[in-house]
Amino acid sequence: MPTVIRKNPALFLKELREYYEDVWKMPGSEYLKEPDFLVVDQRTNKKVKVSFVVLDDGETVSVVYDDMS
Repeated sequence: MPTVIRKNPALFLKELREYYEDVWKMPGSEYLKEPDFLVVDQRTNKKVKVSFVVLDDGETVSVVYDDMS
């Protein structure tokens, strides 16, 4: 079960970009089948799935996201 964050998704993604170089919109990504976060805007009900990806070297961290319908 992903963690639900009630915040403006655009602002949340902007803040992630401040800390991570690689933030990618990847519709249909395997990493988003079980996302780490579900960001929900309470005013517009817009939802975004967000997952962190750590590669085998343990140091490369990326963030993938996609809008939910």
